Amino acid sequence: MVSGSFQRGARVATVGVLLALTLGGCASVYNQPLNAPTANPVGGLIRPAGAAEAAIPARSVSGDTVIGLAFSGGGTRAAAFAYGVLERMGKYQTRRQGPLLDQVGLVSGVSGGAIMAAYYGLKGPASLRDFRARYLTQDLMAQLDTSFSLGNISRALGGGVNTDNKLRDWFNANLFHDATFGDLGGRRPVTLINATDIYSRTPFLFSPPTFAAACSDITQYPLAAAVAASAAVPGAFAPVVIETYPDRCRTPLPAWVTAAAANPNASPQLQAYARAMTDIRSGRVKYVKLFDGGLIDNYGLSGITIMRAGQSTPYGPLRPDEAINLRRMMFLVVDAGQGPKGDWSTTLEGPSGKELVGAVVDVLVDSNARASYTAFEETMKAWRESIVKWRCGLNAGEAARLRGKSGSWNCRDLKFTIARISFDQLGPERAKVLNAVPTSFTLPAESIDTLTQAGGDALDGNAAFQAFLRDM
Repeated sequence: MVSGSFQRGARVATVGVLLALTLGGCASVYNQPLNAPTANPVGGLIRPAGAAEAAIPARSVSGDTVIGLAFSGGGTRAAAFAYGVLERMGKYQTRRQGPLLDQVGLVSGVSGGAIMAAYYGLKGPASLRDFRARYLTQDLMAQLDTSFSLGNISRALGGGVNTDNKLRDWFNANLFHDATFGDLGGRRPVTLINATDIYSRTPFLFSPPTFAAACSDITQYPLAAAVAASAAVPGAFAPVVIETYPDRCRTPLPAWVTAAAANPNASPQLQAYARAMTDIRSGRVKYVKLFDGGLIDNYGLSGITIMRAGQSTPYGPLRPDEAINLRRMMFLVVDAGQGPKGDWSTTLEGPSGKELVGAVVDVLVDSNARASYTAFEETMKAWRESIVKWRCGLNAGEAARLRGKSGSWNCRDLKFTIARISFDQLGPERAKVLNAVPTSFTLPAESIDTLTQAGGDALDGNAAFQAFLRDM
């Protein structure tokens, strides 16, 4: 028999849901696109004269070593863990090549990791002096509408509780100061910010080729807006919008895009991305809607896999003089993802309610991340083989010209290493504490310090990283 109090409660809940759905049908929450059209989209970043942060010198990779970094999603937990890795890396010096951070040639970020990646891409090692004070210990959540109310349920159903304005404005005021992708032009490291194109169900890369497909000018696009898109959790935020202008330019899509889109034997990831680009250029997609990059790849590796696939040379995106002198490349995947949580696996009942939704999202995010890691491993293996084949096919004169010196040289002397840095490498007790830190934009200072220390210790204790240092 069902009690009267339960029936009354069920009726109240039903009325509340119906009211929210009704309101959600009336309320529409959306963001305005910020990207500008151009008749001549560029394939590479050009830093305009007089751009912001003009005093920051251009950085380039020298020597025979390149380091790549991928910072996972996970809110400020991920940003703090990535910051700890970078800060500890900054303490390493090599006898021949100087500071280890000088060898960082590429940094990719998703969601919380994109905040650290974009700031490091803009300011380089100088970003480590003030990132903690400017972002990690600030109360970003106070700027957002996070209350649980009927009105917010309506807004969530209507597109999202928050537009991107507050988040973007906060990032601008505290970190980026109106910097655009034009301010990254010609710099090292190459910086990739990753979001999710929810219509095409593919990664969206804030890169020149992607914007060129939309006949849009990436050099004018705000870094703060890209980071906001990468961190836009569905429901909490309305999707960030990129408008396409297919009638504004006649520059053809790269040959590899049209070939991959039409090739039934291409990898599903590459084919889906290529078809998304052709849909953008053809006008079939007028507005690209972007959410958190972690939905499609919480490691931020798919963008690098796609970027490598889009290169017209066997060594790109490295320059030929970098590729010919390269002896070792290490790619560190900094993973601040949480392990399994909840106690419903020990009971017959559950998961249900909030735990059920969380468990389903975790399954999707983690399985996509693992698949992207596997694809990335295959890409790195093929890239190394491609560089070796190119180097060994050069005649002695061309090799000497690119190397900047003559003499004996082993064209096969090239090692690629991938290492993952994560909580579970610090032992079960410490991992349990770190996994308990929530995915939020605001964390207590004690949690920030715990995560920062953990990032440094995980780097120091990583066997592959230590072997890489010994090899240097």
